[in-house]
Amino acid sequence: MTTQEMLDELRQFDTPSITNVVATYPESKLCLGLYNPWTENWYTDTSIRAMYPELGPLVGYAVTCVYSLPDPNFKRLTFMDVLDALDAMPKPTILVLQQKFPPELAGKVGLAGGNMVSAMKAIGCVGLISNGPSRDIDEVRPMRFQYVLSGITPGHGAQAVQAVNVPVHVAGMDVAPGEIIHMDENGAVKFPADNLEAVLTNVRALRDEESERMGRLQQATSATELRAIFGGQSYAAKK
Repeated sequence: MTTQEMLDELRQFDTPSITNVVATYPESKLCLGLYNPWTENWYTDTSIRAMYPELGPLVGYAVTCVYSLPDPNFKRLTFMDVLDALDAMPKPTILVLQQKFPPELAGKVGLAGGNMVSAMKAIGCVGLISNGPSRDIDEVRPMRFQYVLSGITPGHGAQAVQAVNVPVHVAGMDVAPGEIIHMDENGAVKFPADNLEAVLTNVRALRDEESERMGRLQQATSATELRAIFGGQSYAAKK
């Protein structure tokens, strides 16, 4: 399979299934154990959510940037530099945008809107993940571009790009440029791009295993049967 075919197939799976094979169950034969599931920041928390859950799973290469208030001592970067980084990255891309605004402003920064999204989508970006809000939710909806945000707010003041393609921390997840992001209405997870084939292979096997198990669970009629089905699983651990 080509890389693009593997990325396309990953969209058939939900994000919790991807987390399961990336790191959630380190003792499982199908888990790659890429991170310590509790001590490392490899998936998003409850502070953000998908604004368009109907879009389903999306996958892309991470491009990162940092926005905050303008700094009179630093004016080197603009949104055009963000677009250049998106254009240079393999496609599709997902922009992971860390917002660093003062607490009294953080909930009022409608940072991305219809113009920014139109430009990003034109060069292969399929979604934006940010620890703050954005705006133009109705204008963006028909573009089929995913917003994973803290919320929506209608306005903003002056803002500026402080860094492009640097490690960022957004909603409990550390992201480096070029990592693979998988996201849906459950949130987002990241993993190194060189693990793409292994993640796909294992999530296929997990789908088959869970489909068989859930079929048996739905046919069970007693706790004894359920215990047998769950044998060897964490659900069946003895007290």
